[in-house]
This record gives sequence, structure tokens and C-alpha cells, in this order.
Amino acid sequence: MGFRSFELNPNAPAQQEGNPEEALARKYGMSLEKARALNARVVDAAAGEGLQYRLDIAKRGNTFDAHRLIHLAATLNLQPAMKERLMAAYFMEGRAIGDRDTLVGLAGEVGIDAERARSTLNSDAYAEDVRADEREATELGITGVPFFVINRRYGVSGAQPPEVMLEALAVGWKDAPD
Repeated sequence: MGFRSFELNPNAPAQQEGNPEEALARKYGMSLEKARALNARVVDAAAGEGLQYRLDIAKRGNTFDAHRLIHLAATLNLQPAMKERLMAAYFMEGRAIGDRDTLVGLAGEVGIDAERARSTLNSDAYAEDVRADEREATELGITGVPFFVINRRYGVSGAQPPEVMLEALAVGWKDAPD
């Protein structure tokens, strides 16, 4: 199993002004109160899993470089750790994961040499890998995250209850080629 790249806003600048609630309200044409309520549901769901999301301090920005670091981390058997570190930095710590210095520091925290991370970000390394993942997502009809693909035949979109995931895995297992 591996993580695939998918940018929710590939045209975003490295760092953006405003908070996620304001962006959500603009994106979907809803009131700020409705956006706050939707984010509160996400925060509550995360709390139910033992996570302390702080969307009120999240710093929006472009995630392309973060995705490139996840690809680098995969070559070092550190992909899950890098992905989790980026998620915690954004959702719980209010770190700007569109900022290259921040990314180099986070990579170092999971065991990636800082100079290797910086040289990766200063090059076009893994850029094609990110774009290939995004093309594949488009071909599969994926429009948001999370999205789970099972045996390249079945898809489960969104945060689903465990029963739904278990059923999808059972169907995928049953229909797996020999």
C-alpha cells in the first residue's frame, strides 16, 4: 500500500492568506457560519479518533512540494512517517506546509537528511511522479480525498465508517485476480 498524490488546489500559491473556513465558504458559496459548522464536524470526528485538529490555525498553501517529499520518503521507507508528519503539522500545529524551510525541517524530523530534502525541493525531482499520480486520479474519476482504490476496480470516496471499508475490502478480496 502506498499513498498517492492529489492536490486539492494545485493552483494555490505556496502560502495563502485567510483561514480554511473562509476558503471553504468562498469555494462552495456558503456562509461563514456554515463553513465553521462543517469544520467543527471535522474537528469533532478527529477528536473521536484521538486527534486534536486545529483548523482555526491551519495555514493554507500549495502542497506540491509536500507531495514531492512524500515520494522521496517512499524511496527511504519513510513514506508513512512523512505523510503523518505533514498531516500533523497542518491539521494540529498550524505549520505552513507550502513553505520549503518548514518542509525541510519536517523531513528531518522523520529521518530524511535535511540537505537531501532541500536539494530535492530545489530541483524538479519527483515532480513527474506527483503529476503521474494526479493524472491517474483523473482517469479513475477521483475528485477529492480521502479516496481508496481497491484492486484498481473498486473505489471508496470520503471518510467512511469502518463497516463500509470492511465491505469494500471483502468485495475486493473476493474479486481479486488469482
